[in-house]
Amino acid sequence: MMGIPEDQLKTWAKQGSVQGSSETYNLVKETLEEDVAPYHGKDVSVLLQGSYGNDTNIIGESDVDIVIRLKDCWQSDLSELNEEQETAYKEAYSNATYGHVEFRKDVLTVLRNEYGKGVEDGNKAIYVPPSDARRATDVVAAIQFRRYFKFNGLQDQSYAEGICFYDKAGTRIANYPKQHSENMTKRHQDSNEWLKPMVRIIKNARTKMVNDEALEAGIAPSYFLEGLLYNAPLECFGTNYNTSLQKVLQWMYDTEDDTKWVTANEQYYLLRDGYATCWPTGNYATFKNAIIKLWNDW
Repeated sequence: MMGIPEDQLKTWAKQGSVQGSSETYNLVKETLEEDVAPYHGKDVSVLLQGSYGNDTNIIGESDVDIVIRLKDCWQSDLSELNEEQETAYKEAYSNATYGHVEFRKDVLTVLRNEYGKGVEDGNKAIYVPPSDARRATDVVAAIQFRRYFKFNGLQDQSYAEGICFYDKAGTRIANYPKQHSENMTKRHQDSNEWLKPMVRIIKNARTKMVNDEALEAGIAPSYFLEGLLYNAPLECFGTNYNTSLQKVLQWMYDTEDDTKWVTANEQYYLLRDGYATCWPTGNYATFKNAIIKLWNDW
């Protein structure tokens, strides 16, 4: 069997250290939850997400992703409600006086007061630089997001609960980290625990291609790579890593209609152009061609 040797894939499959990320998470969480925070007393929770939260972090991956979520207010997607239900929803709820804009400013203030001027207000997240006892951290200040399926009153409503936040351009980004984590864990179990090591292999392959200048950085974010492997048929996994990767790549190559693939949270399609929550189709095609070439030329 050709392709990338099993020994290399075994190395790539290993999970990176979690001790440093756990310590970082606890330190930043403690800061965000201080009694002096302007939002103290509101319904706020701090969550670890991203690669460390989903056990797909690789060796050498250092950034820790944290979400601080305000649940006292929310934004909604009402597109699936009929006119009568939408009217009922708007009559039931009023606009919040403390929303995402105010909350993000307060979170930024708390982090700068604790960690200094090195804290940067980024496009989507607030960047906290590393120190001796803390890894680099991206903190997303988010509020609750509700995607409604039904609203006939407060006692008869149905929605998927996620989070949302805004980038600097004012684009709303809605996501569902709880569903993502739960679905990835279930799929991992269904695959006899092959899924997450395979995600780490794919991520390490991406890193090698970027380092070798065979793939542009940013083409294949980890979130979308997790979504890609989430859609792979269970029969792709097993026997050994070489066989599993070969089957995954063959599945990617053979699939004629990938438009029905979904993100791991199952709230969005994985491949679409023009959506912040989807992987641009051209970027996926570039990644697919690059990793197949990596396999063939090894």
